[in-house]
Amino acid sequence: MTTKHDITVSATEFKARCLALMDTIHDSGQSVIITKHVKPVARMVPLAKPAGPFFGSLPVTIHGDIVGPIEEPWDAER
Repeated sequence: MTTKHDITVSATEFKARCLALMDTIHDSGQSVIITKHVKPVARMVPLAKPAGPFFGSLPVTIHGDIVGPIEEPWDAER
């Protein structure tokens, strides 16, 4: 399904302009339809923009020894 915002290029043109088309997709959010013998065969779409950083985004404060033995007895087999 193509939309009026899609860019359509032949496979030959795609091969010649691939890196520039990737920049266009990133900057504009448009999709590229790649055709072979006038028939659409593939679509290159932009990735969804991440909402924001996830890993490492929360501050962590460590209090005390986190690798030493604990005072509580426990049984790993339970």
